[in-house]
Amino acid sequence: MHLQRTVLFAGMAASLFLAAGWATAAEGPATAQAPQAKAQAAKPAGDTVQAQLEASTWVPDGKADAPRVIYTFTDPNCKYCHKFWDAARPWVDAGKVQLRHILVGVIRDDSPAKAAAILQAPDRAAALMEHEKKSAQGGIAPAFSVSPDVRKTLEAHRKLMMSLGFRGTPGIVVIDSQGGTKSYGGMPRDAALPEVFGAL
Repeated sequence: MHLQRTVLFAGMAASLFLAAGWATAAEGPATAQAPQAKAQAAKPAGDTVQAQLEASTWVPDGKADAPRVIYTFTDPNCKYCHKFWDAARPWVDAGKVQLRHILVGVIRDDSPAKAAAILQAPDRAAALMEHEKKSAQGGIAPAFSVSPDVRKTLEAHRKLMMSLGFRGTPGIVVIDSQGGTKSYGGMPRDAALPEVFGAL
């Protein structure tokens, strides 16, 4: 697995700082492999994690009454985030899973502006879908400006992602129908998808 330091862009300001820890090289050499997920107990305790995730400004993808909810920290420039979105289609389309995208802007300098284009859209879910469907062409166009509220939201999401132990995207937290939680750092292997998404 190739590793690289991830530069975090605090809003659209020019000041940069390096994230504590390391992130998988989603934009690394062609030989880089997708980060492999490791199921682990969510930290802190499950109820607290769920409350924190629920309180974030997530973008829904799928039916609200789906029996399984999956929160995913998503950077608009993360190719593994798109792969996870694409892998989820059969479960989302069948009404089995609702993805809740918690947008962050941590990979490239235009990541915050792309995340803002989704978060500032009149219909966030539609903007997210537009972005994913245009992934091969670079996704949604960056917003011309990022509102102060959205900057605060993106920073809060980044801090939440880091506090839950994720150092790269996607950072995935699965909440099953019984309220249990499991977390996965990175794009799960194909063989693990039924475990992540549940029965189809």
